[in-house]
Amino acid sequence: MNIKEAKEEILHTIQIYTRKDAHGQYLMPSVRQRPVLLIGPPGIGKTAIMEQISRECGIGLTAYTITHHTRQSAVGLPVIVKKNYQGKEYSITEYTMSEIIASVYETIEKSGCQEGILFIDEINCVSETLVPTMLQFLQNKTFGTHPVPEGWVIVAAGNPVEYNKSAREFDIVTLDRVKRIDVEPDFAVWKEYAWAKGIHPAILSYLSLHNDRFYHVENTASGVRFVTARGWEDLSSILYGYEDLDLTPDADLVLQYLQEPETARDFAGYYDLYAKYRQDYRIPELLSGRISEEEFQDRCNLVQQASTDEKISVAGLLLDGWNSFFQQFQKEDQFTTALHDTLKQIRAALLREETLDEIIIQRKQALKVKLENHLISSADYEQNEQITKILESCLVETRKKRVNDPQKNLAILRDALSDEVDNRKNLAAQTSLALENGYRFASEAFEDGPELLFLTSDLSHNPKAVQFISTFGCEPYFHYSEQLMFQEKRQTLLREIERHS
Repeated sequence: MNIKEAKEEILHTIQIYTRKDAHGQYLMPSVRQRPVLLIGPPGIGKTAIMEQISRECGIGLTAYTITHHTRQSAVGLPVIVKKNYQGKEYSITEYTMSEIIASVYETIEKSGCQEGILFIDEINCVSETLVPTMLQFLQNKTFGTHPVPEGWVIVAAGNPVEYNKSAREFDIVTLDRVKRIDVEPDFAVWKEYAWAKGIHPAILSYLSLHNDRFYHVENTASGVRFVTARGWEDLSSILYGYEDLDLTPDADLVLQYLQEPETARDFAGYYDLYAKYRQDYRIPELLSGRISEEEFQDRCNLVQQASTDEKISVAGLLLDGWNSFFQQFQKEDQFTTALHDTLKQIRAALLREETLDEIIIQRKQALKVKLENHLISSADYEQNEQITKILESCLVETRKKRVNDPQKNLAILRDALSDEVDNRKNLAAQTSLALENGYRFASEAFEDGPELLFLTSDLSHNPKAVQFISTFGCEPYFHYSEQLMFQEKRQTLLREIERHS
């Protein structure tokens, strides 16, 4: 399965394992709660989905790369203790608590989450001395003599042996005690993730033309050559950094991230062309309507005379331009919703005679705990910080006006919400205009070519685009979506005919 399906499967597993009866007891016995074993090639997002699942479920997360550990840190250190058996005292060996199990308890103490995920990465790459410990861990849910706390789900990850020389296969006894999930790279799924994460548009455009270069691992006489999803994402970050500093990326830089020379050279050449097209077409100006009709037609004519690769690059620039609008709108939309929900909570608190000052202090403390325990994403943290600043601004205003009445306090807070509602409305109008201008340009420039279906297909893979269009509509998108569905059905039918002929 792909990484998205694996994430859903783990989410369902956690929900089932942590169900409780009316007395607060777990319904599934611990002995039946098989550890999840994720097996997949490196760099496809196994670790990333653990953080996402932890935040979405509101549970704790303790993560370890087990290859960094010795037997002593995993099992604990031996200590001599005195025991009395049948009236006679004996010296015996016990073990201190494992560093890993201790970290789970520390996470519980700091976060207040009694349930969570213990994630062990590279579990099948441990040294020979740790192999028995890892087998015991998967089979008995213990490190040394200390069990994983009740309510904590074990998830382990490893690479197939063909990707990692130090990896080893598990025996049947161990595999029969785990819930194994095999994960494979999937460009279509990664593309959805890439749009949501803001991966550099040149990468998305390039991979739309060459999706066979998305993931590749090969053992050659000169060594391992590989390209991974992690490599593309890290390359995206360095490209943005180079652009911010007006530096020019080259093939040598790309090769540091895409460690397959042919792909690195090919992408570096494509990036140079993409940067040129970005200057030539200035898509952000076109989408926002800041160009004359004459300039609009000139750019349409330029596309009509372009090569197929250039047309796809222009389509990529359009998608990137639209995505900037979708991101701005979604951020404001989520912020407005979060602010509205916060004000509802504050209204109830004020009516309980709590003060705005006390409420702000409580929010800051709760936010600090979530941040320290990785229970909140950077985007959500930034959103909450912004809400806190608005609340502090409202607090200053109430003090200036010497307002103590809860209803008057609420009136000041509602004014702040009204400003954000107006911002959301304006951004929605700007985004709708960008969609209208972009589709008008595309229909004239591409002249009903396949690039229009490429545009629409990619919009359909962008969660932000789908959410906006489902709310505010976009007639050209619906028109070309129908054509796209017809084309897909036609291709499916032709394949069926060919298969049976």
